[in-house]
Amino acid sequence: MKNEKIEVDIKVPNQTRYLSLIGKIGEDIARTLKRYKGDREELAYHINLVLTESMTNAIRHAHEGDPTKEVHLTISIQESNLVIKVYDQGQGFDISKAPMPKFKCLDEHGRGVFIIHSLMDSVTYREFDGGHVLEMIKAL
Repeated sequence: MKNEKIEVDIKVPNQTRYLSLIGKIGEDIARTLKRYKGDREELAYHINLVLTESMTNAIRHAHEGDPTKEVHLTISIQESNLVIKVYDQGQGFDISKAPMPKFKCLDEHGRGVFIIHSLMDSVTYREFDGGHVLEMIKAL
């Protein structure tokens, strides 16, 4: 569908119990993308994963578990891209200097940024309106 338009704007409390809900929304959107020529089930899994990882980072690191804050994200189709943005009010960090994860033990942390970079075509993290935005793009 050439004129397929999707724009979802979601705000949830800064709590990990909403991760599954947001992941499922991302999956459902991915499954409906008629213009995507690849495996939509695989795309759905990947979108769920990057949403879960990016929201977890916002909740635990940027917002440091502060229950007074909220996680804000948008999912949209822009031209031939699926664009996901996760906004936070944290102190920010240099995403290009995120360390490579150590895969020796399954319970280690630090894989989120690596996973996001591996599954998306473009990843940027920049200052935005008193906070930061993680923008993830998947070419359709």
